[in-house]
Amino acid sequence: MEQKWTYEIKPKTKLFDLQLREIWKYRDLIWLFVKRDFTTRFKQTILGPTWFIIQPLFTAAMQAFVFGDIANMKLPVSGVSHFLFYMVGNVPWMYFSTCLTNTSNTFVQNANVFGKVYFPRMTIPISSVISSMVNFVVQMLLVILFSILFLFRGSNAHLTWAVLLTPILVIQMAMLGLGFGIIISSMTTKYRDLQVMVSFGVQLWMYATPVIYAASTLSDNLYTLIMLNPMSPIVEFMRYGWLGVGDQPFFFWGISWITTIVVLFIGITMFNKVEKTFMDTV
Repeated sequence: MEQKWTYEIKPKTKLFDLQLREIWKYRDLIWLFVKRDFTTRFKQTILGPTWFIIQPLFTAAMQAFVFGDIANMKLPVSGVSHFLFYMVGNVPWMYFSTCLTNTSNTFVQNANVFGKVYFPRMTIPISSVISSMVNFVVQMLLVILFSILFLFRGSNAHLTWAVLLTPILVIQMAMLGLGFGIIISSMTTKYRDLQVMVSFGVQLWMYATPVIYAASTLSDNLYTLIMLNPMSPIVEFMRYGWLGVGDQPFFFWGISWITTIVVLFIGITMFNKVEKTFMDTV
Protein backbone atom coordinates (compact mmCIF):
# COMPACT_ATOMS: atom_id res chain seq x y z
CA MET A 1 0.00 0.00 0.00
CA GLU A 2 1.39 3.36 -1.02
CA GLN A 3 1.90 5.79 1.83
CA LYS A 4 0.88 9.41 1.52
CA TRP A 5 2.97 11.98 3.30
CA THR A 6 1.72 15.35 4.47
CA TYR A 7 5.16 16.89 3.96
CA GLU A 8 8.22 15.73 2.06
CA ILE A 9 11.68 17.24 2.40
CA LYS A 10 13.51 17.37 -0.92
CA PRO A 11 16.95 18.69 -1.84
CA LYS A 12 16.97 22.05 -3.57
CA THR A 13 17.70 22.13 -7.26
CA LYS A 14 17.87 25.89 -7.68
CA LEU A 15 20.34 28.23 -6.03
CA PHE A 16 17.91 31.14 -6.12
CA ASP A 17 14.85 29.85 -4.30
CA LEU A 18 12.90 32.12 -1.98
CA GLN A 19 10.89 29.19 -0.56
CA LEU A 20 7.98 31.59 -0.05
CA ARG A 21 5.39 28.84 0.21
CA GLU A 22 7.49 26.87 2.68
CA ILE A 23 8.33 29.96 4.73
CA TRP A 24 4.63 30.85 4.90
CA LYS A 25 3.90 27.40 6.34
CA TYR A 26 6.46 28.13 9.06
CA ARG A 27 5.12 31.61 9.87
CA ASP A 28 4.36 30.52 13.45
CA LEU A 29 8.00 29.57 13.85
CA ILE A 30 9.05 33.01 12.61
CA TRP A 31 6.82 34.56 15.26
CA LEU A 32 8.41 32.35 17.93
CA PHE A 33 11.87 33.45 16.79
CA VAL A 34 10.78 37.09 16.99
CA LYS A 35 9.58 36.57 20.56
CA ARG A 36 12.80 34.71 21.39
CA ASP A 37 14.94 37.57 20.08
CA PHE A 38 12.96 40.12 22.04
CA THR A 39 13.04 38.07 25.26
CA THR A 40 16.72 37.11 25.18
CA ARG A 41 17.77 40.66 24.36
CA PHE A 42 16.18 42.19 27.47
CA LYS A 43 15.82 39.22 29.83
CA GLN A 44 18.64 40.20 32.19
CA THR A 45 18.67 43.96 31.72
CA ILE A 46 17.77 46.69 34.18
CA LEU A 47 15.99 49.06 31.82
CA GLY A 48 14.59 46.44 29.42
CA PRO A 49 12.76 47.74 26.32
CA THR A 50 13.36 51.35 27.37
CA TRP A 51 16.70 50.98 25.58
CA PHE A 52 14.63 51.42 22.41
CA ILE A 53 14.05 54.99 23.58
CA ILE A 54 17.31 55.75 25.38
CA GLN A 55 19.64 54.80 22.52
CA PRO A 56 18.31 57.18 19.82
CA LEU A 57 17.77 59.99 22.31
CA PHE A 58 21.30 59.91 23.74
CA THR A 59 22.87 59.36 20.32
CA ALA A 60 21.05 62.34 18.77
CA ALA A 61 21.73 64.52 21.83
CA MET A 62 25.47 63.74 21.75
CA GLN A 63 25.70 64.37 17.99
CA ALA A 64 23.80 67.63 18.37
CA PHE A 65 26.24 68.73 21.08
CA VAL A 66 29.42 67.68 19.23
CA PHE A 67 28.54 68.57 15.64
CA GLY A 68 25.97 71.30 16.29
CA ASP A 69 27.30 73.20 19.31
CA ILE A 70 31.05 72.49 19.21
CA ALA A 71 31.73 72.00 15.48
CA ASN A 72 28.94 74.45 14.54
CA MET A 73 27.98 72.35 11.53
CA LYS A 74 25.38 74.20 9.48
CA LEU A 75 22.18 72.60 8.25
CA PRO A 76 20.78 73.16 4.72
CA VAL A 77 17.63 74.74 6.21
CA SER A 78 17.80 77.26 9.04
CA GLY A 79 15.44 76.99 11.98
CA VAL A 80 15.60 73.17 12.17
CA SER A 81 16.82 71.66 15.43
CA HIS A 82 20.14 69.80 15.21
CA PHE A 83 18.73 67.26 17.66
CA LEU A 84 15.77 66.48 15.38
CA PHE A 85 17.98 66.47 12.28
CA TYR A 86 20.31 63.83 13.74
CA MET A 87 17.49 61.82 15.22
CA VAL A 88 15.71 61.41 11.88
CA GLY A 89 19.02 60.36 10.33
CA ASN A 90 19.87 57.89 13.10
CA VAL A 91 16.57 55.98 13.18
CA PRO A 92 16.75 54.49 9.64
CA TRP A 93 20.48 53.87 9.99
CA MET A 94 19.99 52.00 13.28
CA TYR A 95 17.34 49.81 11.70
CA PHE A 96 19.52 48.94 8.71
CA SER A 97 22.66 48.32 10.77
CA THR A 98 20.72 46.16 13.26
CA CYS A 99 19.27 44.05 10.44
CA LEU A 100 22.71 43.59 8.91
CA THR A 101 24.46 42.79 12.19
CA ASN A 102 21.82 40.36 13.48
CA THR A 103 21.53 38.40 10.24
CA SER A 104 25.30 38.22 9.71
CA ASN A 105 25.59 35.57 12.46
CA THR A 106 22.78 33.31 11.26
CA PHE A 107 24.79 30.17 10.50
CA VAL A 108 27.38 30.38 13.27
CA GLN A 109 24.98 31.42 16.03
CA ASN A 110 22.32 28.81 15.18
CA ALA A 111 24.54 25.89 14.15
CA ASN A 112 23.32 23.70 17.03
CA VAL A 113 19.68 24.17 16.07
CA PHE A 114 20.31 23.69 12.35
CA GLY A 115 22.10 20.41 13.04
CA LYS A 116 19.23 18.88 15.00
CA VAL A 117 15.97 19.68 13.23
CA TYR A 118 14.81 20.77 9.80
CA PHE A 119 13.03 24.02 9.08
CA PRO A 120 13.55 26.65 6.37
CA ARG A 121 16.85 28.28 7.34
CA MET A 122 15.72 31.63 5.95
CA THR A 123 13.14 31.93 8.73
CA ILE A 124 15.83 33.02 11.23
CA PRO A 125 17.22 36.02 9.28
CA ILE A 126 13.65 37.02 8.37
CA SER A 127 12.66 36.92 12.04
CA SER A 128 15.68 39.10 12.90
CA VAL A 129 14.55 41.70 10.37
CA ILE A 130 11.01 41.66 11.79
CA SER A 131 12.14 41.91 15.43
CA SER A 132 14.38 44.86 14.54
CA MET A 133 11.34 46.57 13.04
CA VAL A 134 9.86 46.84 16.56
CA ASN A 135 12.78 49.12 17.47
CA PHE A 136 12.19 51.16 14.34
CA VAL A 137 8.48 51.69 15.03
CA VAL A 138 9.12 52.81 18.62
CA GLN A 139 11.86 55.21 17.51
CA MET A 140 9.69 56.65 14.74
CA LEU A 141 7.04 57.38 17.34
CA LEU A 142 9.72 59.37 19.16
CA VAL A 143 10.45 61.27 15.95
CA ILE A 144 6.76 62.17 15.62
CA LEU A 145 6.59 63.23 19.28
CA PHE A 146 9.65 65.48 19.09
CA SER A 147 8.58 66.88 15.71
CA ILE A 148 5.33 68.06 17.31
CA LEU A 149 7.24 69.43 20.31
CA PHE A 150 9.71 71.42 18.20
CA LEU A 151 6.89 72.60 15.93
CA PHE A 152 5.22 74.30 18.89
CA ARG A 153 8.59 75.84 19.74
CA GLY A 154 8.77 77.49 16.33
CA SER A 155 10.85 74.95 14.42
CA ASN A 156 11.02 75.30 10.64
CA ALA A 157 10.66 71.53 10.16
CA HIS A 158 7.54 70.30 8.40
CA LEU A 159 6.14 67.18 6.77
CA THR A 160 6.27 66.79 2.98
CA TRP A 161 4.69 64.37 0.52
CA ALA A 162 7.79 62.12 0.80
CA VAL A 163 6.63 60.97 4.23
CA LEU A 164 4.29 58.62 2.32
CA LEU A 165 7.38 56.80 1.04
CA THR A 166 8.32 55.69 4.58
CA PRO A 167 6.81 52.14 4.29
CA ILE A 168 8.61 51.62 0.96
CA LEU A 169 11.88 52.88 2.47
CA VAL A 170 11.49 50.51 5.44
CA ILE A 171 10.95 47.55 3.10
CA GLN A 172 14.02 48.53 1.11
CA MET A 173 16.15 48.84 4.25
CA ALA A 174 14.96 45.41 5.38
CA MET A 175 15.85 43.89 1.98
CA LEU A 176 19.23 45.61 1.89
CA GLY A 177 20.13 44.64 5.46
CA LEU A 178 18.93 41.08 4.88
CA GLY A 179 20.92 40.80 1.65
CA PHE A 180 24.20 42.05 3.08
CA GLY A 181 23.64 40.12 6.31
CA ILE A 182 23.15 36.71 4.71
CA ILE A 183 26.09 37.31 2.37
CA ILE A 184 28.33 37.87 5.40
CA SER A 185 26.69 34.97 7.24
CA SER A 186 27.42 32.67 4.31
CA MET A 187 31.06 33.75 4.26
CA THR A 188 31.63 33.50 8.03
CA THR A 189 31.07 29.73 7.93
CA LYS A 190 34.63 29.54 6.54
CA TYR A 191 36.14 32.89 7.50
CA ARG A 192 35.32 33.62 11.14
CA ASP A 193 37.33 36.84 11.27
CA LEU A 194 34.63 38.49 9.15
CA GLN A 195 32.50 38.63 12.29
CA VAL A 196 35.04 41.01 13.83
CA MET A 197 35.03 43.16 10.72
CA VAL A 198 31.24 43.56 10.66
CA SER A 199 30.92 45.98 13.59
CA PHE A 200 33.96 47.94 12.42
CA GLY A 201 32.70 48.05 8.84
CA VAL A 202 29.24 49.21 9.90
CA GLN A 203 30.76 52.12 11.84
CA LEU A 204 32.78 53.20 8.81
CA TRP A 205 29.73 52.81 6.58
CA MET A 206 27.79 55.25 8.77
CA TYR A 207 30.29 58.02 7.95
CA ALA A 208 29.80 57.28 4.24
CA THR A 209 26.05 57.83 4.79
CA PRO A 210 24.56 61.31 5.41
CA VAL A 211 23.55 60.57 8.99
CA ILE A 212 25.51 63.32 10.76
CA TYR A 213 25.59 65.69 7.79
CA ALA A 214 23.35 66.70 4.90
CA ALA A 215 24.40 65.41 1.48
CA SER A 216 23.22 68.64 -0.15
CA THR A 217 25.99 70.58 1.63
CA LEU A 218 28.75 68.55 -0.08
CA SER A 219 30.61 69.42 -3.27
CA ASP A 220 29.25 67.95 -6.51
CA ASN A 221 31.87 65.20 -6.85
CA LEU A 222 31.65 64.17 -3.21
CA TYR A 223 27.85 64.32 -3.36
CA THR A 224 27.80 61.87 -6.27
CA LEU A 225 30.19 59.52 -4.49
CA ILE A 226 28.21 59.57 -1.24
CA MET A 227 24.86 59.11 -2.97
CA LEU A 228 26.08 55.94 -4.71
CA ASN A 229 25.95 54.41 -1.24
CA PRO A 230 22.56 52.60 -1.33
CA MET A 231 21.64 53.86 2.16
CA SER A 232 22.25 57.54 1.36
CA PRO A 233 19.11 58.19 -0.76
CA ILE A 234 17.01 56.39 1.87
CA VAL A 235 18.25 58.65 4.69
CA GLU A 236 17.85 61.74 2.50
CA PHE A 237 14.25 60.85 1.62
CA MET A 238 13.48 60.17 5.29
CA ARG A 239 14.76 63.61 6.25
CA TYR A 240 12.98 65.32 3.39
CA GLY A 241 9.72 63.54 4.23
CA TRP A 242 9.73 64.15 7.99
CA LEU A 243 11.58 67.47 8.23
CA GLY A 244 11.46 69.05 4.77
CA VAL A 245 15.27 69.14 4.86
CA GLY A 246 17.55 68.06 2.01
CA ASP A 247 16.72 67.09 -1.54
CA GLN A 248 14.82 64.40 -3.47
CA PRO A 249 17.46 62.11 -5.06
CA PHE A 250 15.19 60.08 -7.35
CA PHE A 251 18.00 59.11 -9.73
CA PHE A 252 20.23 57.79 -6.95
CA TRP A 253 17.24 56.13 -5.26
CA GLY A 254 16.73 54.16 -8.48
CA ILE A 255 20.38 53.08 -8.37
CA SER A 256 19.88 52.20 -4.70
CA TRP A 257 16.95 49.91 -5.59
CA ILE A 258 18.99 48.17 -8.28
CA THR A 259 21.80 47.64 -5.76
CA THR A 260 19.32 46.33 -3.19
CA ILE A 261 17.83 43.77 -5.58
CA VAL A 262 21.27 42.61 -6.79
CA VAL A 263 22.59 42.28 -3.21
CA LEU A 264 19.49 40.35 -2.11
CA PHE A 265 19.76 38.05 -5.14
CA ILE A 266 23.44 37.33 -4.42
CA GLY A 267 22.67 36.85 -0.72
CA ILE A 268 19.88 34.32 -1.30
CA THR A 269 21.99 32.45 -3.85
CA MET A 270 24.97 32.20 -1.47
CA PHE A 271 22.73 31.36 1.49
CA ASN A 272 21.04 28.49 -0.37
CA LYS A 273 24.38 27.15 -1.54
CA VAL A 274 26.11 27.31 1.84
CA GLU A 275 23.25 25.85 3.89
CA LYS A 276 23.70 22.49 2.14
CA THR A 277 27.22 21.95 3.50
CA PHE A 278 27.82 24.53 6.24
CA MET A 279 27.60 21.91 9.05
CA ASP A 280 30.88 20.47 7.75
CA THR A 281 32.74 23.75 8.10
CA VAL A 282 31.02 25.77 10.84
